[in-house]
Amino acid sequence: MSLAEVLPSCLASLRAEDNRLGLGAAHRIVIVLVDGLGAAALRARAGHARSLSAASGASIDTVFPTTTAAALASLATGELPGQHGLVGYSVLDAGNDRVINQLSGWDDRLDPATWQRRPTLFQRAVSESFSAVVVGPARYSDSGFTRAVLRGAEYRAAASIADRFEVAAAWLREPGPAGLLYLYVPELDSIAHASGWESPEWTERLESIDAEVRRLAGLLGTRDGMLVTADHGIIDIPVSAHLLIDTAPELLVGIRHVAGEPRCLQLHFELDLAEEAKTAVVERWRDAESDRAWVATRDEAIAANWFGEVATEVEPRIGDLLIAARKNVAYYDGRTADKHSLAMIGQHGSWSPAEVQIPLARFGAFER
Repeated sequence: MSLAEVLPSCLASLRAEDNRLGLGAAHRIVIVLVDGLGAAALRARAGHARSLSAASGASIDTVFPTTTAAALASLATGELPGQHGLVGYSVLDAGNDRVINQLSGWDDRLDPATWQRRPTLFQRAVSESFSAVVVGPARYSDSGFTRAVLRGAEYRAAASIADRFEVAAAWLREPGPAGLLYLYVPELDSIAHASGWESPEWTERLESIDAEVRRLAGLLGTRDGMLVTADHGIIDIPVSAHLLIDTAPELLVGIRHVAGEPRCLQLHFELDLAEEAKTAVVERWRDAESDRAWVATRDEAIAANWFGEVATEVEPRIGDLLIAARKNVAYYDGRTADKHSLAMIGQHGSWSPAEVQIPLARFGAFER
């Protein structure tokens, strides 16, 4: 099962219909997404997250690439990246011949209403007279990414993790129609990037999240259900395994743009590059990196269903050549990477089970 099936199943639960996750009928549903909480990491720290561990059954899969922009768009729309169009952390905006950061790089040349191509399930819920609420940090309340991915929902801002869970608890007590509340927790992923998921800081934050989940679970009524999941998992990559692609200049011959993320580069060819030269670029990358990465052309990745069915207008956003790390390495372009990025320990974006597999913990009306 996939992250893209979570919200469709929740909406079906509100209608008392059968669904892919086998959720029973519920009146109020809370979906907690803990950014970066992989199933493998949760198992490894099960003693520090007893509530989440006890409620987690078989893991589900996130989408490819295993990155927040793609995954949250799939959660919100029920579609895979090839349809909603957010196909990486940074992608090519071909109309403006530039690479854009899909979390923070929105401007007046990029319309959230059209760049993210699909209606959201929040919009559908409201159209069916259900309530749809999002709870997250204030800094995201009116971002381009929020307007692209969370449109249709009422955004309620809350500063701390505890504050967000308190907003969810208050919503459960409010009179009104049946509905969905999506609660976003970005803090665990931020700690993983800075210090690694194996750090004491990560474990301490996981403990605090587990405590909030346990408290909210205790407040659920008989007709309330809660799911806790994630957008992707995480692996720790030491700085010594950060590979600077610009130190091998032959690999950048014929490359106009470097997009994607360190665990999954998306490379775009020069606009006038001849087919023979494109083939040479692909072969150079395969010769250099096939022992530690999956090296695939766009056509190969689409044929292999990496992004799901890909809409014609989405195809140019995907790299002409993808370098998806197989081993514990991360790829950086030293010409553009900043010191903060180069120091990141926790990484995600590729196909390893630790990145792909995420938990799905069930509480209240959804407990089996």
